[in-house]
Amino acid sequence: MAEGEDMQTFTSIMDALVRISTSMKNMEKELLCPVCQEMYKQPLVLPCTHNVCQACAREVLGQQGYIGHGGDPSSEPTSPASTPSTRSPRLSRRTLPKPDRLDRLLKSGFGTYPGRKRGALHPQVIMFPCPACQGDVELGERGLAGLFRNLTLERVVERYRQSVSVGGAILCQLCKPPPLEATKGCTECRATFCNECFKLFHPWGTQKAQHEPTLPTLSFRPKGLICPDHKEEVTHYCKTCQRLVCQLCRVRRTHSGHKITPVLSAYQALKDKLTKSLTYILGNQDTVQTQICELEEAVRHTEVSGQQAKEEVSQLVRGLGAVLEEKRASLLQAIEECQQERLARLSAQIQEHRSLLDGSGLVGYAQEVLKETDQPCFVQAAKQLHNRIARATEALQTFRPAASSSFRHCQLDVGREMKLLTELNFLRAPEAPVIDTQRTFAYDQIFLCWRLPPHSPPAWHYTVEFRRTDVPAQPGPARWQRREEVRGTSALLENPDTGSVYVLRVRGCNKAGYGEYSEDVHLHTPPAPVLHFFLDGRWGASRERLAISKDQRAVRSVPGLPLLLAADRLLTGCHLSVDVNRVWGLWP
Repeated sequence: MAEGEDMQTFTSIMDALVRISTSMKNMEKELLCPVCQEMYKQPLVLPCTHNVCQACAREVLGQQGYIGHGGDPSSEPTSPASTPSTRSPRLSRRTLPKPDRLDRLLKSGFGTYPGRKRGALHPQVIMFPCPACQGDVELGERGLAGLFRNLTLERVVERYRQSVSVGGAILCQLCKPPPLEATKGCTECRATFCNECFKLFHPWGTQKAQHEPTLPTLSFRPKGLICPDHKEEVTHYCKTCQRLVCQLCRVRRTHSGHKITPVLSAYQALKDKLTKSLTYILGNQDTVQTQICELEEAVRHTEVSGQQAKEEVSQLVRGLGAVLEEKRASLLQAIEECQQERLARLSAQIQEHRSLLDGSGLVGYAQEVLKETDQPCFVQAAKQLHNRIARATEALQTFRPAASSSFRHCQLDVGREMKLLTELNFLRAPEAPVIDTQRTFAYDQIFLCWRLPPHSPPAWHYTVEFRRTDVPAQPGPARWQRREEVRGTSALLENPDTGSVYVLRVRGCNKAGYGEYSEDVHLHTPPAPVLHFFLDGRWGASRERLAISKDQRAVRSVPGLPLLLAADRLLTGCHLSVDVNRVWGLWP
């Protein structure tokens, strides 16, 4: 039994170690610098809340042309001469003024204190291109020296390195070769020690004996965050600036009127929020996995749909190419036929002119005919010859090519087609329709009218949605009633409830899908059923005695004899259905 329990305990411990190791390995992408793609080394927190290695930040600023603004923003001193206790004997003996004293100095505009700047009137503003959000963030005139180090991220990186054994064991830096494995570290000495070396370099009874040992590390950090402006420990958090501040920062003009709380309150509030959010995420892992499956299905569907869209576009473009090729062949055939016709006419004209040359057939034949002495025979032969010679002479005197050599009439004007091809683009869904409030009304029927914006793609049909707003709200999203595939730009909704408020909206649809909804329009139906009637002149209300208002929403009776004859009748009010909203008429 004891062996079985020990084996179960060992198995559970190993499973827990595997889960922790897997979790740490999955976290690696969160620990990579966006610039060097390696694990963070002394990361700095940018104003946009992203992190970047200190060395990478200096390199980026150097590439941007900022020289001398990559000051050391580390929170710990880098040399004994710059430690708070020894950086200046006069300053170390100087006592800090009380907060009320600082307030009076700041309000009066006089006095100095550690950290107060006396820069130029127009200090240089340093912009840093964040590689994570691709935006330019302002670092201020101090550059990197005004940024905090992300000590928490450094600790997480160190724990990750230890969990995956990155870089092997840490060796003692003070041992003689070969060095032993380090077991302790000292933040004050900024070195790693084995047990013997730690005792040797921290002798009992000296000031170094008061140094607190830490775990061995290759990156030494201070115990807490130090204000980069005043080199003092941060004690408060400015909610307005969303920045940690020290006691001196709290009373500066830059934080005057800001909402400042102790860092403990900010720590507790942020920790509670983060814990609550993380608990919610961990408690909804099934939902996360379901959404991941939906996203993976969306990826597969996107790949298939994208391939189909490519094939459709290729097919349409090939169709356009086939039409153009067919048109090209037709136009070339027309030019070829015109060319052959002109060549035939010019060839015939050339033959006619060649017959006029000396020694040619026509001229030689005419010369032989002129030798004929028999007058009747000459007349008979010369009559037909004279007609030919006359036509040739006329053609010689009024010479002009039988056909033009120019093909200007075959030029194509493809400006419009080129513009259409240049503007060829994917079809867009219709824009949100605009409700025509002048033509939209509600009586015993609701008539809704709309139009598309001027430059909106066309819509094949529309979807009209409507619902009552004066009914008790049901749990869940509002339920709309729909009228699908409405043709035209108007819709008629029959039999609405009386004395109700309806909200309506409409959207268009074409091959690209549905567009945006129009703005909601609210319509009030009459409080009672609408009364339809015709005015009859027999009761003293003839058409000649009625005057309708310009907006066609009211009618009144013009005084006259018929009205006086009907004065004993009752005067009442009612609703009309189309063009008259409220009318005063005579009722029998």
